[in-house]
Amino acid sequence: MPSIRSIRIPLVILALIVAAGGAYYWQNQRANSSREKYKTQVVDRGDIVQSISANGTLSPVVLVNVGTQVSGTVKKLNADFNSRVKEGQILAELDPALFDAQLRQDQANIANAEANLVLMRAKEERARLLQQKGFISQDAVDQARQQLDSALAQLKLAQAQLTRSRTNLNYSVIRSPISGVVVARNIDVGQTVAASFQTPVLFQIAGDLKQMQIETSVAEADIGNLNIGLDVRFTVDAFADRQFSGKVKQVRLNPTVQQNVVTYNVVVAVDNPDEVLLPGMTAHVQIIVSRHENVLRVSNAALRFKPLKEEGDEVAGKNNKKIKGRGGATVYRLDQGAPKPVKIKAGISDGSYTEVLGDELKLGESLVVREMGAKKDKGSGFSLRMM
Repeated sequence: MPSIRSIRIPLVILALIVAAGGAYYWQNQRANSSREKYKTQVVDRGDIVQSISANGTLSPVVLVNVGTQVSGTVKKLNADFNSRVKEGQILAELDPALFDAQLRQDQANIANAEANLVLMRAKEERARLLQQKGFISQDAVDQARQQLDSALAQLKLAQAQLTRSRTNLNYSVIRSPISGVVVARNIDVGQTVAASFQTPVLFQIAGDLKQMQIETSVAEADIGNLNIGLDVRFTVDAFADRQFSGKVKQVRLNPTVQQNVVTYNVVVAVDNPDEVLLPGMTAHVQIIVSRHENVLRVSNAALRFKPLKEEGDEVAGKNNKKIKGRGGATVYRLDQGAPKPVKIKAGISDGSYTEVLGDELKLGESLVVREMGAKKDKGSGFSLRMM
């Protein structure tokens, strides 16, 4: 049976081996954590484009709703969706039967009024001759003249009614008011349209799809940076890999308030020479406010970085406070393995990078953008428990 001394020696050797391995592992982990404690990014040069993002809808510059001023049944259609039409071209025709009948009735009324006028004129002339010879009184002459004037008024009324009937007949033929493309047709053959206080829309015609516009909303905080003529870049979902361009055409003064948020309607003029952009498409707009080329810049992650407070850390307790004044900020430069605060003057930003205006930073310097992890809790080190 082995003695206690012979058993104790292998246990001591095993404990020493485990302790040495644990110490080596702990030192290796500390060295790695020291090297990988901070993630950095260098100061470089590049272009910065400051822009305002918004969404809008593409629409034709000129969009005309074509209606009707008379009621009737659609007899014929001469235009359909996507039809290209000229100014004055016939789009549709209403059944003219009732209008023709009214026109003939008014023509008959005119003929009757003309015959009555001839009779009244003869009576008035005869009354004047008799009055000159003393056979009738002046009152009879005045009555004959009044009847003549009434007959003349009836003729003018009949002529006016004829003009109205002829106009209504012309209105039964729907013509295009402009040259363009039919983007909507809301009627079919046989349908009855009723012209009342609100004129029904029969067609919608876009003036020229080669010239379009985007109507978008911009928040009041950004509206002060906008000027007429600013460059605009935008994309549409139908052509996600293609970028289109335009220019700010108008900033409308009428604000829109929704849930205490004030926005303004901004109109962007767009050239569409190949007519691939269609009305109603959603445009993701970037309005270029400012562009600076080949400037010294830092990552926005470096501006957001704040070191963790740790015991024994020289940087502990220091906050990433911005400089008082416009455009001030603080970044942390990695100096001998520790972050050191550097106050800088910031310029424009594109959301990913910010321009550095002063000479506090140099090209190629490393700035801390993230701390990889905090120290482990005390007492969490390696230990060997003997049973």
